[in-house]
Amino acid sequence: MQTGHAIITGGSSGIGLELARQLTQRGWDLSLIARDPARLQEAHTKLVAEKQNSNQSIYTCQADVAEHRQIDDAIQQAIRVNGPPLLLITCAGTVKAGYFSQLSLDDFERINRVNYLGTVYTVKSVVPRMLKQQRGCIVMISSGAGLMGLYGYTAYSPTKFAVRGLAESLRPELKADGIRVSVVYPPDTLTPQLIKEQKSRPVETRYIAETGGTMSAEDVAAAILTGIDKGKFSITPGASMTWLNRLHSLAGPVLQKYFDHLADKAGK
Repeated sequence: MQTGHAIITGGSSGIGLELARQLTQRGWDLSLIARDPARLQEAHTKLVAEKQNSNQSIYTCQADVAEHRQIDDAIQQAIRVNGPPLLLITCAGTVKAGYFSQLSLDDFERINRVNYLGTVYTVKSVVPRMLKQQRGCIVMISSGAGLMGLYGYTAYSPTKFAVRGLAESLRPELKADGIRVSVVYPPDTLTPQLIKEQKSRPVETRYIAETGGTMSAEDVAAAILTGIDKGKFSITPGASMTWLNRLHSLAGPVLQKYFDHLADKAGK
């Protein structure tokens, strides 16, 4: 894919930051949007050191994707600084594992506002500019938990199913206007968020998560960019996600029984 302006939400850490680093090395202009100003400043310093030429622009803006006005203002400012985007990657997300009976309604609402509505708000702000220029690529980050509901993720998994549904519905709408849509299903990825989330996982969830393995943020980001370069709709970093994406409907009943077995084993 040719270089241009890329907007990344959740770009100050984890997969988003690694994507920003690799795009910077390719010569892209970047706009990173995230909530934590300290992390944004640290990310900006790192990316400036990766610039391939003095004309590259690295812009950062503090905003919460769960607040429509904030994310829309941030995107409009990014466009004023770096011009219309050719690439949008929605990496901003949050997760809280736990038993359904112990998760609060606030947990469900917050995770939905960040993961699903935050994606909707971001895409909604960018699409008009891409329609005007009749080109662009939108990449939404779902999860392996967006292919199959998992024990301990009753608040998280449905939001990632929703991102998948949004991408599948939006792809044919935008195709005729020269805009490509992709959806990514990363496995567990070694990021600060994963390390934090692992501490609160129910023991059953830990057993199940071990079956999928863990990838580095660098490898996941590289797989995402390769998928974008190849024009893929479904991007599945790692063998486990590739097979789950291909076979989740057929293998669902078998996997459910296996995961039930693991949960029972963990409970004992």
